[in-house]
Amino acid sequence: MNVVITGGAGFIGKQLAERLSKLGELPDAGGKPAKIDEIVLFDAVEGPPPAPGRVPYRSVTGDVADRALMRKIIAGAVGAVFHLAAVVSAAAEADFDLGMRVNLEGTLSVLEACRALPKPPRVVFSSSVAVFGGDMPPVLTDVTPLTPQTSYGIQKAMGELLVNDYSRKGFIDGRALRLP
Repeated sequence: MNVVITGGAGFIGKQLAERLSKLGELPDAGGKPAKIDEIVLFDAVEGPPPAPGRVPYRSVTGDVADRALMRKIIAGAVGAVFHLAAVVSAAAEADFDLGMRVNLEGTLSVLEACRALPKPPRVVFSSSVAVFGGDMPPVLTDVTPLTPQTSYGIQKAMGELLVNDYSRKGFIDGRALRLP
């Protein structure tokens, strides 16, 4: 199986790639270990290569909202996609168009490429606690309402809802992680 990491030049993407390369496998949909054949690191910029491991890396640069490019990258034997690419909070608030293109259109681009695969891949979407807005309760649960107060929080909430819907339809096996 191949693994694609969008945002692969970033801190989390690089750390994830190094860990996956050292492990050399991920559980498949049935929970059985599946060998990772290649890790594709996708980002808008080329970063320094991760430390070598058991699995080879390939770097690709481009715009995550480019649907044709995403379909070329997320193709064939891709079994897992870690969608980390994003314009973060302050930048998404300062440049609305950039935030929408990367955070919303980019997520749609990734999900549509995944939907085109013959077998639904596992997709891990990096979201944010920004989906809860400013003053959060001391404990967040699955029923805490989403009340984003920034463009970034709204874009991440929409991404979560898209991942949920694509999962519900059986196009992907999706998960959303809300990072602080």
